[in-house]
Amino acid sequence: MRFRRKNRSPAVLSHEFIIQNHADAASFLVMVFLLGLIAEAPAKSTIIFIAVQYNVTYTIDDNSEQFHFYDYGPKDFATIFFYMLVAIYLHAVIQEYILDKINRRLHLSKTKHSKFNESGQLAFFYLFSFIWGASILNAEEFMMNPTSLWKDYPHSRMLFQVKFFYICQIAYWLHALLELYFQRIQKEDIPRQLCYICLYIAHISGAYILNLQRLGLILMVPHYLVELIFHASRLFYFSDENKQKGFTIWALLFVMVRLLTLTLSVLTFGFGLARAEDPGFSIADGNFNVLPVRIGCLGAVCLTQAWMMWKFINFQLKKWREHVNNQIPKKKITNTKNKRTKKEPNRATFVNGAAKSECGASPRIRKSKPV
Repeated sequence: MRFRRKNRSPAVLSHEFIIQNHADAASFLVMVFLLGLIAEAPAKSTIIFIAVQYNVTYTIDDNSEQFHFYDYGPKDFATIFFYMLVAIYLHAVIQEYILDKINRRLHLSKTKHSKFNESGQLAFFYLFSFIWGASILNAEEFMMNPTSLWKDYPHSRMLFQVKFFYICQIAYWLHALLELYFQRIQKEDIPRQLCYICLYIAHISGAYILNLQRLGLILMVPHYLVELIFHASRLFYFSDENKQKGFTIWALLFVMVRLLTLTLSVLTFGFGLARAEDPGFSIADGNFNVLPVRIGCLGAVCLTQAWMMWKFINFQLKKWREHVNNQIPKKKITNTKNKRTKKEPNRATFVNGAAKSECGASPRIRKSKPV
């Protein structure tokens, strides 16, 4: 009698082992850092990973009120690493307890399954980031005063919410790079996802390092809203292909946000910072308001927006062609049906006439000639 072989667990530290247990490893490291705060000796080193660093406190002579601001530095890499682990763990939780359960009910194909998971993860992130970023803009009133984007530059001192927002943004997009390996993304989708992930990392990190946090925050919030509408519409489309109204709203807002981004970027780099230019380029003071940096930033924003519009136009043309190709066979079917309906009455009259000739008057009998 033969015994059934049990499924062998993958070898430790192999590719399969890392992919299967990456969420558990991330949660374990997070718990190690949190437990390090209990004892006094390791708390001095573990606090760098958890708390936001480079606190700067200002006091006014007239009042004893203190104002807390934050700068950036090399210790931010440790904080970004910790919250990247948190993002990996949350990614696994959303995937296992929400998206996988919905996928089992929908019974999607492999391609739609991967796109559904991608849109589900991004929809949660965009929703959270949009609400958080909008609350910061509402509290600081950056939208009500556009001159604050370049007034009193460099903005080397950040509030806690602004710095923590940027750290979480960078940590999430760095975690998205690792998820390309952990989620076994198909080779066809890797270049596309790798492209937009790298663009997010470059633009958000550039705004953070160059002390353009206000401009980056104002540009990110409406962009995240548009992306949220797109991925939410994509999720509804996978559940029911007739639900496509969200894509029309996304298309309108997409063009409007691209114009808003270009307008604010030209105003900030071309007019605002150019008039308030400080010739003293200083990395220590965080002053990067010089002509080459402004041209580089404006060029990066314009090229990115042009590339996004080009992809958007190609996407819309592709959908339009598919719609036209689907309408052609429908027209042929309707034309053939109309032709058949026109011919059917003639056949009916012919049949009715034949029936009358059989049942009605006797047909004429030809007389044969005598031979």
